[in-house]
Amino acid sequence: MTDNRQSLSDLGSLTQGGDAPAAAAATSADAYLSGAEVVETAPLRQQELDKFGRAYATGRRKDAVARVWLKPGSGKITINGRDQEVYFARPTLRLVINQPFGVAEREGQYDVVCTVKGGGLSGQAGAVKHGIAQALSKYEPKLRTSVKQAGFLTRDSRTVERKKYGKAKARRSFQFSKR
Repeated sequence: MTDNRQSLSDLGSLTQGGDAPAAAAATSADAYLSGAEVVETAPLRQQELDKFGRAYATGRRKDAVARVWLKPGSGKITINGRDQEVYFARPTLRLVINQPFGVAEREGQYDVVCTVKGGGLSGQAGAVKHGIAQALSKYEPKLRTSVKQAGFLTRDSRTVERKKYGKAKARRSFQFSKR
């Protein structure tokens, strides 16, 4: 029995006259073996706009649900018909809302119109942030990777644990009485 050992470069030379995908696979395998960085680019998603040229997305956090429309503009954010400074009086909540624009380096370039229902102010701010990140990735699909790496496209699934019977709250027991 003869010992026919071949390397990947020999395989590449065999497929030179053959089909192109096999040759590309052989060259990427050679690049991997040589230690060179091979970057595979994922296909870009399509831009999703409505008939008014806006991107729409839904954001959720705790019990809050936000419907968000995003369009190019001067950076005005309107929530339930009110300006963001009026609706979210706390600066930390406004900071949370503007995080997706900061990561994507698009501060002051988009107008946001949003309606929010349910939950408290903190949950609503998280829902608006989630909705803005989703809408931004729909308007500019190239920004999806940077926004996703920051973790803004992932819905935070933590919710309040339900109350159990025989307990004061979800886990808290009633006060114990010795006598």
